[in-house]
Amino acid sequence: MAPFTLTPSQIELLKRPLDRKIFLEGPAGSGKTTVGVYRVLSLLNAGVPASTILLLVPQRTLAGPYHEALSDPAMPPGGKLQAVTVGGLARRMVELFWPLVAEEAGFARPDHPPSFLTLETALYYMAYLVRPLLEGGAFDSVTIDRNRIYSQILDNLNKAAFVGFPHTEIGERLREAWIDSTAQANVLADAQRCANLFREYCLQNNLLDFSLQMEIFFHYLWPADLCRAYLRRTYHHLVVDNLEEDTPVAHDILREWLPDFQSALLIYDQEAGFRRFLGADPDSAITLGNGCDEHHIFTGTLVTSPALAGFAEQLCRVLERDPVAEDSPQEDGRRKPLLRETLARRDPQTGPNEGGPPLTAQPIKAAIDYPEKNLRFFPQMLDWVVERVTDLLDAGVPPHEIVLLAPFLPDALRFALANRLEGRGIPYRSHRPSRSLREEPAAQALLTLAALAHPHWGLKPSSFEVAYAFIQAIEGLDLVRAQLLTEAVYTSRTGMPYLTPFERVGAEIRERVSYGVGNRYERLRVWLTAYAQDPDRPPDTQETELDFFFSRLFGEVLSQPGFGFHANLDAGRISANLIESAQKFRWAVQGRLPASSRLDWNEALLGQEYVQMIEEGVLAAQYVQSWQAAPGEGVLLAPAYTFLLSNQPVDHQFWLDVGSTNWSARLLQPLTHPVVLSRRWRRGQVWTDANEVEYARDTLYRLTLGLLRRCRVRVHLAYCELNEGGFESRGMLLRAVQQVLQQSREGRA
Repeated sequence: MAPFTLTPSQIELLKRPLDRKIFLEGPAGSGKTTVGVYRVLSLLNAGVPASTILLLVPQRTLAGPYHEALSDPAMPPGGKLQAVTVGGLARRMVELFWPLVAEEAGFARPDHPPSFLTLETALYYMAYLVRPLLEGGAFDSVTIDRNRIYSQILDNLNKAAFVGFPHTEIGERLREAWIDSTAQANVLADAQRCANLFREYCLQNNLLDFSLQMEIFFHYLWPADLCRAYLRRTYHHLVVDNLEEDTPVAHDILREWLPDFQSALLIYDQEAGFRRFLGADPDSAITLGNGCDEHHIFTGTLVTSPALAGFAEQLCRVLERDPVAEDSPQEDGRRKPLLRETLARRDPQTGPNEGGPPLTAQPIKAAIDYPEKNLRFFPQMLDWVVERVTDLLDAGVPPHEIVLLAPFLPDALRFALANRLEGRGIPYRSHRPSRSLREEPAAQALLTLAALAHPHWGLKPSSFEVAYAFIQAIEGLDLVRAQLLTEAVYTSRTGMPYLTPFERVGAEIRERVSYGVGNRYERLRVWLTAYAQDPDRPPDTQETELDFFFSRLFGEVLSQPGFGFHANLDAGRISANLIESAQKFRWAVQGRLPASSRLDWNEALLGQEYVQMIEEGVLAAQYVQSWQAAPGEGVLLAPAYTFLLSNQPVDHQFWLDVGSTNWSARLLQPLTHPVVLSRRWRRGQVWTDANEVEYARDTLYRLTLGLLRRCRVRVHLAYCELNEGGFESRGMLLRAVQQVLQQSREGRA
C-alpha cells in the first residue's frame, strides 16, 4: 500500500491532527478503509502503544486489511494491535470482572467460573432443553427443521440483547406485529417459553451464550465505575470500521464512550447494513457523527469502472423507494437523503468520481454481459456461465478474480457448478458459512472415522457412510470400488463397527479394488485399530479429547501422500474448523454434560455427544480461516451476502438466476423477525404485505448496490426462462434489469 496510491481526499484527511475525532462516510470502494489503516499506522509511528488503540469491527473477518498492514515486519515496536468486536470486548470484560457481577446478574454459582458458549454449544444446550417440548407437541404448526427452530430462538435472544429490551418481551413484540392468528400466537408463546427456559438454565449453570454476555456487559459492567475506569485507562484511541454493520447497543456504548478517547475515526458505509438480519442498524450508526469534531464524505469509487458505476446508478434509480417516504424526517430529526442526492454529492477536493466522466455517459453494454439468446432451462444457464468463465480464463483473467453468486447456494446448485468446472479443469472453492459441519464431505469422513475408532460408542455408520468416508480419505478411490471395499471389509453385525484386514478380502475383490488402494486402506485401518486399543491412554481421555483424535488423524494419516486430504486445502480448512469446534464443545460441556434421552448420566460419553450433535445438523459457528482465501485458489462459489461480508472486490461477478425471487425475498423465519425486533419498529404496529414488499425492495437495493460497488470490470447476468423447479420466475431483480435495458435502448438512461 504505497503512499502514491492515495487520492487527494485521503491525503487531506490523513493530514488532520491525530487528536481529532473524525466521522468518515462514503460508498464502498471509495477508500475509507485505506484511511483507517493509515490512521492506525500514523498512531503507531507517532509512538502510541498498540495496546492503547481500540480497533473495532462488527465481524472479525472485516479486519483483514488491518491485519495485513500490521503484519509487516517493518512495523514499529510497541506491541501487537488486534481487532475486536463489541461482543469480543464484552466477553473479555465479563471474564475479567466476573466476581463483580455474577451474583447481581442472577447466576446460581457466582463463586464458580463461567463457561462461554459458541453458536454450536449454545445450540446443543438449546436442543437438550427444547427437544422434550417438541416431542410434547410444541411448534406443531411449524414445518422447518428442528435446528432452525433452535437457531431462531437464539436469534431472538440475541436481538433482545442487541436492541436493549428484556428477553421476556420477545413473544409479545412479535405477536403485536402479527395479524391475529391463534396458531401463530401459540407458536410465538412456545418460542417465548423456550427462550425463558434456556436463559434460566444458563443462569443455573454459569453458561454464557452471546446474548447473555452482551446483556451482562451492557447492563451491569458498562455502568460500573470500576469497569469504565479500566477501559478508560486501557484505550486512548479508537478506530471503528463498518460502523453501519454493528448493533444499536454497540452504538449506545460508543456514543457514551466517545468523549473519553483522545482521538477517534469512525467509518460508515453508505447504503449498506447487510447484517440487518443479525441486528445491524445503519440508522443508529449514522447518529454517532454528532459526537465527532469533523464529518468527512468520500464520493466516487476507486474500484468500479465508470461503466459499472453508471449501471449501478441506473439500476438503483429503478429500485429507489417511495420518494415521499424517503423524504420524511426520521425519529432523530435527520432526513434520510434520496439516492439522487447521494449520487449528486461532490467532494470539494476531487469532484465527482475523482474527476471521472459523468456516470450516465457510460454504455450499459460495457458494464454487463448476458446470454445473446434466450435460455429456457436451468442447466443451459449453468452451461452458459461455465462457458463464459472459460472464456475469461482463456483471456488471462485470474481465477480468483471471478465469483459465481446466488442468493442462496444449496447443495444441488453447488454440485452442478462444481461438476461443470471440474470437467473444464477450472479450479474453484466454495464458502457457505451458514452450512452445518455435517454437510461438508471432509467433516463427514472425519465423523465416520471417529465412530469406527470408538466402537464402544455403539454408533454404527451405514455402509454408504463408510464408503463415502473411504472416498474422501483414500486418494484415487471412486464410488464403485469404495462400495466393493466397504462390502468386503466393514461389518456391524456384532453390535460394534469392525474393519477387516485387507489381506482377508477375496482375491477377486483385491484385484478390482487394486493393491495400491488396499495398502492405503490398511494403513488407515491399522491406525484406527491402534488408537482404539491404545493401553497407554486412560479411558476418560479418549472420551473427552475428540479434538486431539481429529488432529492426530489428520496429521498422521489423512494429510500424508496417498490420502485424500494431502493436497486438498478445502479439506484442511474444514478439518481445522471441526477440531476447533470439538475443542470448544469440550471446554463448554465437560463437567456439565446433562442427562439426555439417549444416554444415562453415568454412561454419558462426551465424544459421542459431540458426534451426534453434529450429525443432527447443528449450524456451524464462524471460523475466520474459512473466510481467508489464499491467492490463486480458484473461482469462488458463494451466497451473495457471504461475498459482501468478505468485503473483497473482484473483476468479474456472475449473478446466477437473476429471475429468482430469492434475490429480494426475506428468509422464512416464523419464530423471529429482523424488523419487528429492531428499534426502528413501533410497538403495536402490524407487519403487512406492503411492509414486506418495501422490505424486499430495500433489500434488493442494498444488495445490488453493494455487489456492484465491489466489482471492477463486469457483471454477468445469468437468466433462464424456467428455474430449477421448472417454473417461470420473474423476480424483482429481473424486472429492474429489464427496465434499465429498456431505458438504455430508448436513450433515457
